[in-house]
Amino acid sequence: MSVAKEFREFIARGNVVDLAVGVVIGGAFGSIVKSLVDQVVMPPIGWLMGGVDFSRLQLALPPNPMTPDAEPVLVLYGAFINTIIQFLIVAAAVFVLVKVINSLRRQQAADPAPPEEVAPTPSEALLIEIRDLLKAQAAPKAAPAPKITPVAAKAPVAAKTTPPRKST
Repeated sequence: MSVAKEFREFIARGNVVDLAVGVVIGGAFGSIVKSLVDQVVMPPIGWLMGGVDFSRLQLALPPNPMTPDAEPVLVLYGAFINTIIQFLIVAAAVFVLVKVINSLRRQQAADPAPPEEVAPTPSEALLIEIRDLLKAQAAPKAAPAPKITPVAAKAPVAAKTTPPRKST
């Protein structure tokens, strides 16, 4: 088997195609969430906090004495806050999606589709009729109940008892 043929079979598998679709949709969803956080969610939060732009929040580290002419090192914690919010939005969306899928699966498991009654074919109908006739012929006929006649009861016989022996 050639490498090209093996590769074609590998790519044509359902799981690989599903994974590829998931990665593409996930990338697009990530871009949407980034835009939502950067352009919709964070500006009102910054406005409520007095006009703070979270994407520009940074902490400048003191200059390194070994390289005083180098540009200062910045810790961009505002961008990190935006990324955390993006992650929380994606995690919440995935949680809701999984919850919906699980509830649908539970409903399907609880409500199985009733089996369809299929009319028997003519040959099956004939076989059913023959079976029923054979059962009717083989069934034992009910015998009449036996007559019970009462018997006169006899008086009970008393048991004889012997006196105990005396020892000598």
